Amino acid sequence: MKTALTIAGSDSSGGAGIQADIKTMTMNGVYAMSAVTALTAQNTSGVTAIQEVSPEFLQKQIEAVVTDIFPDAVKTGMVASAGLIRTIAACIKKFSLKNIVVDPVMVATSGAKLINDDAIESLKKELLPLATVITPNIPEAEVLLENSLLSDLDSKGLKITSEKEMEEAAQKIHEKFGCSVLVKGGHNVNDASDFLYGKNENGEVVAKWFKGRRINNPNTHGTGCTLSSAIASNLAKGESLENAVSKAKEYISGALEAGLNLGKGSGPLMHNYKLKMEK
Repeated sequence: MKTALTIAGSDSSGGAGIQADIKTMTMNGVYAMSAVTALTAQNTSGVTAIQEVSPEFLQKQIEAVVTDIFPDAVKTGMVASAGLIRTIAACIKKFSLKNIVVDPVMVATSGAKLINDDAIESLKKELLPLATVITPNIPEAEVLLENSLLSDLDSKGLKITSEKEMEEAAQKIHEKFGCSVLVKGGHNVNDASDFLYGKNENGEVVAKWFKGRRINNPNTHGTGCTLSSAIASNLAKGESLENAVSKAKEYISGALEAGLNLGKGSGPLMHNYKLKMEK
């Protein structure tokens, strides 16, 4: 059985983070393992507290996993400090980990900030160059483009407001960090269509839109975690990057469309939506 490791924060309400990753990986047919970067006290309405693990303890977790059950893919999510990012990067290099999917989590769905300012620079310098693919939403892509020269974006203060600018942003991020980039369009630019730019397994340039549809469901807690984990699961099973993204989009659309309604805020996705459909 193929395996995948998630390195991310714990969501006590089960909708995002490690919990969403494990659910996604399991439903996508791979064996899920985890290394926890932080504990959060959160629910569908917001995050009230964060307690990070130490870099030393994170390293112990990763080493315990990879020296016993080597992962076929790795997904990283919430990593709030520079020390933790450096630890992850060092472990990727030390153990030659492959199929690295980085979800550059910066802000929760509820609006809570989930990363320190110094960690953003470490993310750019240490982790992104090691990634197979990164999955920024539009606000995250704008942060990653800071200090870059983009003809269409500069005059607007690095604000991505169109599909053309999404394409330009993805290409520039790829050129800057060397990884493939999936810019997610759900933040009011289009109806949840995402743009992938990078290189495939044969070194050929890939520039492709993955069309989506906006599903009328306010319960979107954990969508970013779910998409990146589904991509990692598909890469672990040997799918090409394009197929991995395409199948991940299908999975998240099904989980959203099932319409699970839990909590008082932005509720979680229904990961076992296929079971609901079968009943």
